Amino acid sequence: MQTLLSVITGPPTILLTTALVVVLCFWLLVAAGFTSAGSFDADVDLRAWGMGGVPVAVAVSVLTVVAWILSAGGVLLLAVCAPRCAATGLLRMVLPVAALPVAWRLTCLFVRPLHRLLPDEPVPSARGRVRDHLDHAA
Repeated sequence: MQTLLSVITGPPTILLTTALVVVLCFWLLVAAGFTSAGSFDADVDLRAWGMGGVPVAVAVSVLTVVAWILSAGGVLLLAVCAPRCAATGLLRMVLPVAALPVAWRLTCLFVRPLHRLLPDEPVPSARGRVRDHLDHAA
Protein backbone atom coordinates (compact mmCIF):
# COMPACT_ATOMS: atom_id res chain seq x y z
CA MET A 1 0.00 0.00 0.00
CA GLN A 2 2.86 2.36 0.76
CA THR A 3 4.34 1.70 -2.68
CA LEU A 4 1.04 2.61 -4.33
CA LEU A 5 0.76 5.83 -2.33
CA SER A 6 4.33 6.80 -3.14
CA VAL A 7 3.69 6.13 -6.85
CA ILE A 8 0.48 8.19 -7.12
CA THR A 9 1.83 11.07 -5.02
CA GLY A 10 5.36 11.04 -6.42
CA PRO A 11 6.73 12.89 -9.41
CA PRO A 12 5.62 13.01 -12.21
CA THR A 13 2.44 10.95 -11.62
CA ILE A 14 1.30 13.57 -9.10
CA LEU A 15 0.37 15.80 -12.06
CA LEU A 16 -2.12 13.24 -13.35
CA THR A 17 -3.29 12.50 -9.79
CA THR A 18 -4.06 16.21 -9.38
CA ALA A 19 -5.97 16.22 -12.67
CA LEU A 20 -7.92 13.16 -11.49
CA VAL A 21 -8.86 14.93 -8.24
CA VAL A 22 -10.08 17.94 -10.26
CA VAL A 23 -12.19 15.62 -12.46
CA LEU A 24 -13.66 13.91 -9.40
CA CYS A 25 -14.53 17.27 -7.81
CA PHE A 26 -16.17 18.40 -11.06
CA TRP A 27 -18.36 15.29 -11.18
CA LEU A 28 -19.28 15.75 -7.50
CA LEU A 29 -20.44 19.27 -8.39
CA VAL A 30 -22.45 17.84 -11.29
CA ALA A 31 -24.01 15.23 -9.00
CA ALA A 32 -24.90 17.92 -6.46
CA GLY A 33 -26.54 20.00 -9.19
CA PHE A 34 -24.21 23.01 -9.04
CA THR A 35 -23.14 22.64 -12.66
CA SER A 36 -23.92 20.47 -15.68
CA ALA A 37 -21.88 17.97 -17.68
CA GLY A 38 -22.31 20.15 -20.77
CA SER A 39 -20.93 23.33 -19.22
CA PHE A 40 -17.76 23.27 -21.39
CA ASP A 41 -19.36 22.26 -24.69
CA ALA A 42 -19.55 25.78 -26.12
CA ASP A 43 -15.83 26.30 -25.55
CA VAL A 44 -14.20 23.31 -27.25
CA ASP A 45 -14.89 21.16 -30.28
CA LEU A 46 -13.23 17.75 -29.89
CA ARG A 47 -14.06 16.39 -33.35
CA ALA A 48 -10.61 17.30 -34.66
CA TRP A 49 -9.12 15.23 -31.83
CA GLY A 50 -11.29 12.20 -32.62
CA MET A 51 -13.35 12.53 -29.45
CA GLY A 52 -16.37 14.37 -30.81
CA GLY A 53 -19.88 13.25 -30.20
CA VAL A 54 -19.88 13.34 -26.40
CA PRO A 55 -19.79 16.26 -23.97
CA VAL A 56 -16.32 17.72 -23.51
CA ALA A 57 -16.40 16.98 -19.78
CA VAL A 58 -16.99 13.29 -20.48
CA ALA A 59 -14.18 13.03 -23.04
CA VAL A 60 -11.67 14.88 -20.86
CA SER A 61 -12.70 12.83 -17.82
CA VAL A 62 -12.20 9.55 -19.67
CA LEU A 63 -8.85 10.80 -21.00
CA THR A 64 -7.72 11.77 -17.50
CA VAL A 65 -8.78 8.49 -15.91
CA VAL A 66 -7.19 6.35 -18.63
CA ALA A 67 -3.94 8.36 -18.56
CA TRP A 68 -3.80 8.12 -14.76
CA ILE A 69 -4.40 4.35 -14.80
CA LEU A 70 -1.72 3.80 -17.46
CA SER A 71 0.76 6.07 -15.74
CA ALA A 72 0.22 4.85 -12.18
CA GLY A 73 0.08 1.22 -13.30
CA GLY A 74 3.27 1.49 -15.32
CA VAL A 75 5.20 3.31 -12.62
CA LEU A 76 3.90 0.84 -10.02
CA LEU A 77 5.11 -2.07 -12.15
CA LEU A 78 8.50 -0.40 -12.44
CA ALA A 79 8.66 0.19 -8.70
CA VAL A 80 7.81 -3.43 -7.89
CA CYS A 81 9.54 -5.36 -10.68
CA ALA A 82 12.51 -3.36 -11.94
CA PRO A 83 15.77 -2.92 -10.05
CA ARG A 84 16.62 0.58 -8.86
CA CYS A 85 19.00 2.17 -11.34
CA ALA A 86 19.36 5.30 -13.45
CA ALA A 87 17.53 3.76 -16.41
CA THR A 88 14.55 2.83 -14.21
CA GLY A 89 14.47 6.35 -12.79
CA LEU A 90 14.49 7.85 -16.27
CA LEU A 91 11.78 5.47 -17.45
CA ARG A 92 9.72 6.35 -14.39
CA MET A 93 9.85 10.02 -15.45
CA VAL A 94 9.07 9.31 -19.12
CA LEU A 95 6.24 6.81 -18.57
CA PRO A 96 3.51 9.32 -17.57
CA VAL A 97 4.35 11.47 -20.61
CA ALA A 98 4.23 8.40 -22.86
CA ALA A 99 0.91 7.38 -21.29
CA LEU A 100 -0.83 10.48 -22.65
CA PRO A 101 -0.85 9.59 -26.39
CA VAL A 102 -1.83 6.01 -25.56
CA ALA A 103 -4.63 7.31 -23.34
CA TRP A 104 -5.76 9.64 -26.12
CA ARG A 105 -6.07 6.76 -28.60
CA LEU A 106 -7.91 4.61 -26.05
CA THR A 107 -10.23 7.50 -25.21
CA CYS A 108 -11.08 7.90 -28.89
CA LEU A 109 -12.10 4.23 -28.90
CA PHE A 110 -14.06 4.52 -25.64
CA VAL A 111 -16.10 7.59 -26.57
CA ARG A 112 -17.41 6.15 -29.83
CA PRO A 113 -19.98 3.88 -28.11
CA LEU A 114 -20.77 6.66 -25.61
CA HIS A 115 -21.89 8.92 -28.47
CA ARG A 116 -25.25 7.18 -28.62
CA LEU A 117 -25.75 7.42 -24.84
CA LEU A 118 -24.42 10.96 -24.27
CA PRO A 119 -24.81 13.09 -27.41
CA ASP A 120 -23.02 16.44 -27.31
CA GLU A 121 -25.94 18.17 -29.02
CA PRO A 122 -29.58 17.50 -28.18
CA VAL A 123 -31.54 15.69 -30.84
CA PRO A 124 -34.32 17.94 -32.16
CA SER A 125 -37.83 16.77 -31.46
CA ALA A 126 -40.23 15.84 -34.26
CA ARG A 127 -42.10 19.14 -33.73
CA GLY A 128 -38.82 21.08 -34.05
CA ARG A 129 -37.95 19.27 -37.29
CA VAL A 130 -41.37 20.07 -38.79
CA ARG A 131 -41.02 23.72 -37.73
CA ASP A 132 -37.52 23.91 -39.24
CA HIS A 133 -38.81 22.32 -42.47
CA LEU A 134 -41.67 24.84 -42.69
CA ASP A 135 -39.27 27.76 -41.99
CA HIS A 136 -36.95 26.67 -44.80
CA ALA A 137 -39.88 26.14 -47.21
CA ALA A 138 -41.16 29.70 -46.68
